[in-house]
Amino acid sequence: MLSLKLTTHIDINATPEQVWQVLTDFKSYESWNPFNRKVEGKLNIGEKLKIRIHPTKKKAMEFKPTLLEVKNAQSLSWLGHFLIPGLLDGNHRFEIYSQENGKTHLVHSERFSGVLVPIMHKNLTHITKDFEYMNQSLKLFVESKN
Repeated sequence: MLSLKLTTHIDINATPEQVWQVLTDFKSYESWNPFNRKVEGKLNIGEKLKIRIHPTKKKAMEFKPTLLEVKNAQSLSWLGHFLIPGLLDGNHRFEIYSQENGKTHLVHSERFSGVLVPIMHKNLTHITKDFEYMNQSLKLFVESKN
């Protein structure tokens, strides 16, 4: 089975706890998040989320991934499937690292796997720009709260 990992990074002038608070406040996503505009569900491992994404120049899509990891002010991840598991799976992940002077380094990634990865490779790599846009919006939103 083939896979593709997309990874983006950003430094945020806020503590990991402040970044975590915004990332896990799903209700606020509509006010700052240009990519994951709507996320519904509770922060419990195994919880089914309902996520509406808005890729740039693409039609909005809705997914119902399962929450895999919730580590306070450290990491958050969920796993979604396109139609059925193994066809095109996406493990979406946020990793939060504490930096000097109360700053945060965020790693925002997704590992795609499944039989459709070779066919969808070009379309999937375009998502990197959406992640970068989302990261920048997160940075601006979190920093404006300080």
